[in-house]
Amino acid sequence: MENMVHLKINNMPVEVKAGTTILRAAYKQGIDIPTLCYLKEINEIGACRICVVEVKGMQNLVTSCVAPVSEGMEVFTNTPRVRAAHKTNLELILSAHKKSCLSCIRSGDCELQTLSRRYGISDENRFKGEEPEYEFDASAVHLTRDNAKCILCRRCVAACHAIQGIGCIGASGRGFDTHISCAFEAPLEESPCISCGQCVVACPTGALSERDCSAKVWNAISNPEKHVIVQTAPSVRATLGEAFGMPIGTDVEGKMVAALRRIGFDKVYDTDLAADLTIMEEATEFLNRYKNGETLPMITSCCPGWVKYCEMHHPEFIPNLSSCKSPQQMFGAISKTYYAEKMGLAPEDIFTVSIMPCTAKKFEQFREDQNAAGLPDIDGVLTTREFARMIDRVGLSFPALPNETFDPALGESSGAGVIFGATGGVMEAALRTATEVLTGDSFEKLDFSAVRGTQGIKEATYQLGEVELRVCVISGLENADTVLNAIKNGDVHYDFIEIMACPGGCINGGGQPTQPSNVQNFVDLKSLRAQALYNNDKMKTIRKSHENPLIKKIYEEFLGEPNGHKSHELLHTSYMQRVSKY
Repeated sequence: MENMVHLKINNMPVEVKAGTTILRAAYKQGIDIPTLCYLKEINEIGACRICVVEVKGMQNLVTSCVAPVSEGMEVFTNTPRVRAAHKTNLELILSAHKKSCLSCIRSGDCELQTLSRRYGISDENRFKGEEPEYEFDASAVHLTRDNAKCILCRRCVAACHAIQGIGCIGASGRGFDTHISCAFEAPLEESPCISCGQCVVACPTGALSERDCSAKVWNAISNPEKHVIVQTAPSVRATLGEAFGMPIGTDVEGKMVAALRRIGFDKVYDTDLAADLTIMEEATEFLNRYKNGETLPMITSCCPGWVKYCEMHHPEFIPNLSSCKSPQQMFGAISKTYYAEKMGLAPEDIFTVSIMPCTAKKFEQFREDQNAAGLPDIDGVLTTREFARMIDRVGLSFPALPNETFDPALGESSGAGVIFGATGGVMEAALRTATEVLTGDSFEKLDFSAVRGTQGIKEATYQLGEVELRVCVISGLENADTVLNAIKNGDVHYDFIEIMACPGGCINGGGQPTQPSNVQNFVDLKSLRAQALYNNDKMKTIRKSHENPLIKKIYEEFLGEPNGHKSHELLHTSYMQRVSKY
């Protein structure tokens, strides 16, 4: 039986497990103690002092995010002393903060701004002092950094270290000179950054942001000589609603399609089609490797953050990467070859836009060997956040939009394509196809539950006819490093591995809507978002990639066969070892 602790919070009796922090105990009672630096299990440092409370018998205020409860403790979260401390600490943070709120990309969605309003900050210059000047870093293709807006909460540093195990940023300098930077003050582009964007979703202010591509997309939409098409990644339908106040985990596929049409795209398509195409190529590649005794384990290549990490931090595993392009890039390749041919359009007149949950997709757009038609496969990549801002800009009331369906030419997909957005989804989709190919039988039970869930490392063994298949699913690159080292040491053996850079997969990607710390700390975002995709999958008439009639048509009319000469030419790519300068 677990040890329980009895205490009072604001004179109300509370019972919680031993070891629970005051912050968490208060939240269970519906009390939202403010925080800025705290992120559960990632950044528990008590640095910002915004979460202080009074504890009876203690002279000093207590930092609630790191202080555990004790038997008989009496906590007060709303006394005049506590409120004054919260306000003063906010004013001190604001004293060195660049206050360009009206032009800031996070205006209305900034945790510092929200708390300033909550505590009635009427003079943000009360403690006005020196405001350090920093060079705006726009060196990377996927994000920008403005240290003048940084509040030194270190959440970005923790995300890079604790989640991804990379540590390409950290605190430099001392005292008033303290700031977040790469080693030797190098620009982001020259650091070991793998473009995942987890630092961006961790940041409570506008110090970090994706590199905005919306102006380029608006220009294309306004150009009558361009045929502008858009694809939406599987996970976007499960997260976009959050940007408009809808409950977490709401599937907004129909409204999303309606919004894209009203923005002005000529055609609205689903990346899930390309996810099905990826499975056809990837599953076939795996089966060929398995049967022919070629390099195993084969590791998925759908996640550009993971691929860049492999090239930079574990180049010895480059031969293990599937040669398949990601669904984003496959869609671009098909749009400028098969689709162009069908529509009677010149490839150079097609402008292909991706709506992605990921900042690494912006890096992937410019990778080498991603030009099937002699042109870049993709012309513009927007994160879910950028897409939400475009919806706002045209004055759409998103929750009131009707539900519409994707255009048919490239909009048909299976349930297997939908679940790509959750960790384990790529593996499960591949297993649905590989199982039937290996056994020659059709299976009605399609849920491979062992590879589902948001755990960072999942293992399973499947008996498929005479073949025993050992698989592993990983999300979060710190976990990937653990497993890859175990493979090198001979401690574990797998045939097929799925790796996604972001914890929980694309549903928790670096381009998804930001959530304040009180949501990140107390709500299981990953599970709620993933469930929306699995529910969507269940409602699909077709749930296997190889049964998608449009996929069959594309192979019959254009590609030939999976892993054939033409599909290799258009849908596969190559990799290279990357070395950061620092």
